Order: sequence, then C-alpha cells, then structure tokens
Amino acid sequence: MHRVNLDKPTLNSQVFEFASFGIALMDHKGLILSVNPAFERMFGYQQHEMDGKHLAEFTYPEEPLPLMNQILGLIGSTETELQVEKRFIHRNGHLIWGLFSVRLFSDDQGAPMYYIAQMIDISKQKESEQRLQESVERYTSLKKYNHDAVVSFDLKGNIINANIMAEKLTGYNVSTELIGMELANLIGPSHVYRILTESLHDSSVEQEIDTLVTKEGHFVEVLTSIAPIFVNEQNIGFYMICKDMSEQKQLIMAKETAEATNKAKSEFLAMMSHEIRTPMNGVIGMTDILLDSDLEEEHKEYLRIIRQSGESLLSIINNILDLSKIEAGKSELHEQIFDVQRIVKECLSIVSAKAEVKKLRLSYSIQHDVPEHLLGDADRLKQVLLNLLGNAVKFTGSGEISVAVSKARRGDDDMLLFTVADTGIGIPPDKLKVIFEPFSQIDSFMMKRHEGTGLGLSICQRIVEMMGGQICADSDGKSGSRFHFTFPLKEGKMKVAKTQEEGYDQDLEPARILIVEDHEINRLVLSKMVEKMGHRVSVATNGQEALQALTRHPYDIVFMDIHMPVMDGLTATQEIRKSIPEDRQPYIVAVTANALKGDREHCLEAGMNEYISKPVSRDAIQKALQFVKQKHLM
Repeated sequence: MHRVNLDKPTLNSQVFEFASFGIALMDHKGLILSVNPAFERMFGYQQHEMDGKHLAEFTYPEEPLPLMNQILGLIGSTETELQVEKRFIHRNGHLIWGLFSVRLFSDDQGAPMYYIAQMIDISKQKESEQRLQESVERYTSLKKYNHDAVVSFDLKGNIINANIMAEKLTGYNVSTELIGMELANLIGPSHVYRILTESLHDSSVEQEIDTLVTKEGHFVEVLTSIAPIFVNEQNIGFYMICKDMSEQKQLIMAKETAEATNKAKSEFLAMMSHEIRTPMNGVIGMTDILLDSDLEEEHKEYLRIIRQSGESLLSIINNILDLSKIEAGKSELHEQIFDVQRIVKECLSIVSAKAEVKKLRLSYSIQHDVPEHLLGDADRLKQVLLNLLGNAVKFTGSGEISVAVSKARRGDDDMLLFTVADTGIGIPPDKLKVIFEPFSQIDSFMMKRHEGTGLGLSICQRIVEMMGGQICADSDGKSGSRFHFTFPLKEGKMKVAKTQEEGYDQDLEPARILIVEDHEINRLVLSKMVEKMGHRVSVATNGQEALQALTRHPYDIVFMDIHMPVMDGLTATQEIRKSIPEDRQPYIVAVTANALKGDREHCLEAGMNEYISKPVSRDAIQKALQFVKQKHLM
C-alpha cells in the first residue's frame, strides 16, 4: 500500500484551500477573519470584501430566526456546535440555500476564542424539494377539491386512497373503510381484472364501467376515466375518476322539459293567434264594410268604437306575440334606408287623433347634424316610437308631448338619441326601472284608470337592445316624464323611387280573384272588400276546390288560407305550381291567422308570392292588386 507523507499543517492548508464546501473563520463576536475560495465562490465576494463583516450582512433579511443570534447563543451554552439550513444573498442578488455548520472554540478557562463555520450550497436540492412540494400540493388540491370521485388503487386491486367526493358518492369513510378495501366491491371483479390486465393498451375498458355500488347496495350511474400511476417508469397502480351522472341526467331532463315547455308555449301562441285573429278578421272587416255604407252618423260612430275596440284587442295580441318572439330569440331585424323625419311625423300623425281629443300639443325637433336618411329597421324604430307616444298620450291629461332627435355618442360608436317627453302624471323615481318589466304598471290605481297590459315598455326595451341601443326614463313623479333611447347611427343614401307612401293606383282594371277560405265569415268579409273595389270574385272552401277552379278558369290573384280541411293552403299552392301552365299561373297571397316566425318563409317556400296576416287590410289587398297590374304591363 502506497503511503503519502503529509504533515498536518500542510493537510489543513490544502483542505482549507481546495475543499468544495465553504469554510470561514470568525472571531468570538462573529466577525469574519478568513474564508476559503469555495466560500468566496458561493457568495460572489473576495476575501478582502468580507473581512471584518458580520455574517448577518450576507443572510436573507426575512429569516424568522437571525443566524447571528443562534451563533452567539453558543457562548455560555453546553452546546458548542450548531447546524441549520439558512437562506443567504449572493452578490448579484439571487437567493442561496446553505447547510450551515458552526463550532465554537474556547480556551482552557472556557473563554470563547473563535468560530469555524462550514457551508454546503443546497440551493438545487431545495429547488427540487420545492418543485416536489408544489407537485404534491397540486395533486392534493386536485384530489381534495375535485368535483368527481378520485380513487387510487394498487396492482392487486386494493384501494390506496380516495378523496372526499368518493366518500360522498359511495357512502364509505375514506380512512376507516375505503383505504385497504378491494376495488371489486365498488365496480365488480371483472372490471378490476380488465383494468389491471388491459387498460394500459386499451382505453375502451373505462367506457364499460358505468355504475358504482354504494355502501347501501344502490347503483349510481357514473362516467369513468382510468389513468395509470407511474413512478420511476414503473406502473405501480391506477387512478379511477368517476363523475356522478345523476345530476347531469337531471339537468338534461330539465333542459328537455324546458324545451318541451317552450315548444308548447309556441304552439299555444300560434293556436291563440289563429283562434283570435280569425274572428277578429270578421269583426274588423265587416266593420270596415259597414262604415263605407250609407249609415247615419250615430251608427257610424258606434261602428268606429267597435273597430277601435277590435284594434285594441289585436294590439294586445301582437304585443304578446312580439314579446314571446323576442324572448325566444326568434325576432329578426330588417335593414332598409328610411327618412328619419318621415318616421317621426308618421308616428305623431297616428296618435294625433287621440291627442286632439285631450287638446294636447304635439311637436318634434331634429338637430341639424342628424342625417336625413338612415340605414336600419324602420318598422322596429316606428314600433318603439309609437309605444312611447301612445303611453305619453294615455298618461297626459293636458299640456304637450314632444319628440327630439339628436346625435349622441356611446364609446366609439355614433348613436342617435330619441327623447319622448310629456307633461303627464309622471313616474315615481323608485318605479323607473320596474316599468320595463313585462306586465308591469306603476300601481293598481293606474291599472284601473288606464287600459293596457303593461307589455309596451318591455317590448320597447327588448327591441332597442336588439338594435344595439339602450333605453331609460327619468321623472320626478310630478311634472311629466321623459323616455330616452339610442339607435345606431348608420347613414344611408336614398334612391329616388316611387314609394308606397305615394299611394296605389286606384284606377285598376277589374281583376279575376279567387278567395280560398273555409271560415264562412272571413270568406264573406274578404269577398265583400274585394267586390267593393270593383273586382270579380269567386270562392272556394278548401285547397282541392281551388285547384279544380284554377283548372277550369284562369285567375289573376288567389287569396289562399293556410289551415283548411281536405287540402291545406301550402299543399294546394304546391299542386297549383306543378299542374297549372306557366302562362296561367296566378299571384298567390297567403292569408293566415298565424303570426309567428317561420310562417312567412314556409309560405314562400311552398310557392306563394306574398304573405299577409289576418285581419286583412285594404292596403294589403291594394298592394297585391298593384303588383298584378305591373306584371301585366311588363
């Protein structure tokens, strides 16, 4: 054996110089006297920069127990050595974790002389421990707070651990019952066997585990996932994650129930619309015919009241249908170019008769910078204005009602601001938001004094929001109220063309018209209206009769009801388009009591040219006749 002759001072010198761990010599007060190269490398300082300084100057300031207090605490203690893990600060500012060992040396009388300290850099070890701790905490949190049951088990099929959701789902206590239990008690031996033998290469195994057996013996429907546990590339077990599908199935059932309810609601509204509009067509239509006859003024006044009552009822029906369509997301906007001033004037003209009875002044103002023509849904804008103006007339006993239009700005978008103001009874400030709720009126007193369903403002709010605007009201509850709403400002260029407002040509050649309607009163009303316009009318009570009539004689226009016995209007239209020669094809107008989304589209798809809802107005008939005249002139 080869021996190395090395004296002790040389050995000590070489250990101090070449040791991989840091060594420091400190006096009895803790001041640094000397450090070795390893200590210098650990802290980034040279020896002369550390000489005479307390080690405390290099320790992390937020250490709960100061290192120097611990070192100086060795003096007078029975202990002469100390070993602690401490944080230090490198010269460049980063953190160092060190395993710090220090020994106190004293003279023969026990007086302290100096300390020898050693430090091993354990930063990488601490970093690994921190990552491991974070991983453990993440796993623990995932397991603890997971909404699904999580069960871990070994390769023998015995449960290792589980979370609180597994306890709730199975009814077994985790610590006293689940841990150590055979997994087969929960999912059956065959499933456990397949997991242990096949799941690593066949993920379909988990799809067959769709139930768990609880402590009470009940079966719970679950959606299962299986994940292997690997440690050092060795499969040591599995995780089984089970989602309770009971709640999910309840949600699906609730969704299906809601959809069925919504469908029933839509069907009810369609039926209600049809059943009410059909007799209303007779009431309003016959009233119009009688008003054109030679009657005494008193009798005409009675008829006007009947017609007004019918229109009020029809307005209520339209409001209910409008609200339902908007809430169901089945209402659409139709952009067109329109004249702002004309819309305002038309709305004021419509309410002027009722305003005149109360001697109310009507006025409007449009700021000079508002474009003359806009692009948007003019009908919806008109609907909002008419609702607000109608309310203003209803709740104003004297004074005036005004409409103001000006430019406004909301964020980066240019908007138009419409304000409808009145000098009426006002709205209590605490009711300003409630009034926009469906079926809401300010109080029972108003409900007794003023007619209405309380749907108008709710519809206004939904239409305005659908168009991208906002609506609000302000009032002190005494001196009238003001409703403000915004409308997207999209300027449009109007093409010069003859519009409907210029009127229809009244000097039309007599047309051959076929009315297809199974309801006797509606058939009579429509026939009389058309005959009074000077046209030749034939009638049919169902689609089959209409097809036979068109086969025998040519007709210019067919007013076709949709719901009829023997053959409905849609089927009849399809048969007419197939069997009648092209040169004898009539202009077919759907006449229906339905007014829901999709009705118009279905009619046009069947081959109809136009769609009108009951009650049928003179204007709708004139429009159809005008189209036929233009067609003949081409």
